[in-house]
Amino acid sequence: MTDSHPMWATRAADQGTVSSADHFTGTVYLAARDQAGLAAYAQAVSDPTSAQYRKFQSADWVRTSFGPTDAAVAQVKSWLTGAGLSIVTSTWHAVTVSGTSAQMAKAFGTQIHKYDVQGQEAHAPANDVVIPAAVASYVLGVDGLSTQLGSHAKPDSVKVNDNVTASGSKTGGGLPTKATCSDYWGQKKATGAPTGYVKGAVPFDQCSFVPSQLRKAYGITATGLTGKGATVAIVDAYASSSMLADANHFATAHGDKAFRKGQYTEVVTPSQWTQQSACGGAAGWQGEESLDVEMVHGLAPDAHVVYVGANSCMDADLTAALANIVDHHLADVVSNSWSEIMHTTDQGDMAKAQIAAYEQIFEQGAIQGIGFDFSAGDCGDQSATAAATGANCQTDTARAQVGFPSSSNWVTDVGGTALGVKDKSGSYGFETDMGTHRSALSADGKSWTPFPGNFYFGGGGGTSEDFPQPFYQKHVVPYALSHTLMTGAHSKTAQRVTPDVAMNGDLYTSVLVGMTSGGAYSEGGYGGTSVSAPLFSAVQADAIQAQGQAIGFANPEIYLRDRLGLFKDVVNQAAVHHQAPLSSVADFGVISGSLRVRLVTFGQDTSLQATKGYDDATGVGSPTANYLRSFLWKNWAAGLGQ
Repeated sequence: MTDSHPMWATRAADQGTVSSADHFTGTVYLAARDQAGLAAYAQAVSDPTSAQYRKFQSADWVRTSFGPTDAAVAQVKSWLTGAGLSIVTSTWHAVTVSGTSAQMAKAFGTQIHKYDVQGQEAHAPANDVVIPAAVASYVLGVDGLSTQLGSHAKPDSVKVNDNVTASGSKTGGGLPTKATCSDYWGQKKATGAPTGYVKGAVPFDQCSFVPSQLRKAYGITATGLTGKGATVAIVDAYASSSMLADANHFATAHGDKAFRKGQYTEVVTPSQWTQQSACGGAAGWQGEESLDVEMVHGLAPDAHVVYVGANSCMDADLTAALANIVDHHLADVVSNSWSEIMHTTDQGDMAKAQIAAYEQIFEQGAIQGIGFDFSAGDCGDQSATAAATGANCQTDTARAQVGFPSSSNWVTDVGGTALGVKDKSGSYGFETDMGTHRSALSADGKSWTPFPGNFYFGGGGGTSEDFPQPFYQKHVVPYALSHTLMTGAHSKTAQRVTPDVAMNGDLYTSVLVGMTSGGAYSEGGYGGTSVSAPLFSAVQADAIQAQGQAIGFANPEIYLRDRLGLFKDVVNQAAVHHQAPLSSVADFGVISGSLRVRLVTFGQDTSLQATKGYDDATGVGSPTANYLRSFLWKNWAAGLGQ
């Protein structure tokens, strides 16, 4: 079976077989019985023009109609246990097994060898695994037999600062609060510095937003919607032991209500956590988890929230968490603020079996009326050029590319914007694409270096080389985008382009997050499309309340509603107005005890461009109050001539 022997496991690096007694764990992904039928029904129930539209089904119906039979699953398990392996977990999506290297070799037809990879010892199958013919049609692939060398999911967020006041103002790591940020765009300006990207005084960046400001900016306050009756699941790795207390502390500190009893639940299994060193453990994901929970609750305060913590950041554990949600219908919307790249210089491409396993879960979710939102990433076009200076990039990127799972045709890819508000309450001012460059003030205070600045942070997006254009993007995405790959090559076929929508996420228009670390509760700013994704998931919960029923896979309705002008078309302000309000900001911060003064420019998202209409930096744009109100319309599709 291809993709099971990694590219780094070369003959030159081979150090021989591991001990026959060494123990390993592997996951066998199971194939749907009728993969084409599964995808077709998922499209039918999601398409407003289909007779099957919104005829959602149960998890049992999906498995009975399209999944592997009980006999097929039993046959796969018999093959694995017959080789001496022990079953760790088993669902109709996957079977995870453990055993010695000798037992693995017997089951999968290849020995596990040791490899010296740039001085690091790793293990992998010496050859591609072999699946017995009797069960081959039931198996998508095998995962976990190789050491995971850096290619795994990571949070799409970055912490902005360490110390923040209770009101949400940045302290810049020790500088006086009022000197370092503005309550709204342009309130305070820096003067006396050398000429920047625009002439004249330059605004300080805004203080980190709190939920009430975002609710007003995006029109949620005006609608009165609160997400009542909807449930949002949040998937990250591991779990914070203080999440509920922190979320309640944060909400009440900023004028909102704490979770009601039973409104917040968790599905976590700490005794089964693995790969904590590679993934950063619970501490490494705590900021992301806190951000996701607090933003969903902040923009949909009456929605139920269920946190599902994967046992690691590896694909097998993340797909298990997602499968648990659909198999038990734990939520209406699933927010995911993590991603990975599919093509690397050192690990080889992401395995097709892993991709297929994700896709089957997303399709099942669509049939059940469950939608999946994923963050688009924070490294712009994820090229090597962007990765060289970006704050949240994978340095082993092989070329400009979109992330995954955000680029799947079956999820809503949420990109980032930079939001400017015009008063302290959060009245909407303007948005541009999430793409920032930075320069530092020279030691003599007379110039900026480099000028113009280097790429620092940007929302993900672009044209996928791996997925064809989905039905909902036809007649919306410009031909030049869908037929031009990110390498510049022309594609004969139309391809998937991301993102689908966008919301605030820039580091310099950050949001405030509270959590307990080291025994003390504190608040700090966070930026990234990890902010954008839970914000949009909360908007979808509000929309479900307005509609009075599940939305399911949202993209077909998103693109149809875009035709009614229900999204704010986000464009590069500088490109349109030449001297834009959101063009540059002053960033005064303390790094390693010394003051650093930087100049930041917006709307510079690598090769991605925020233009009029659909674009590869912000998709159809950001949601508005009218987007939410449209879910109250009884026959909204009639307005499109459907």
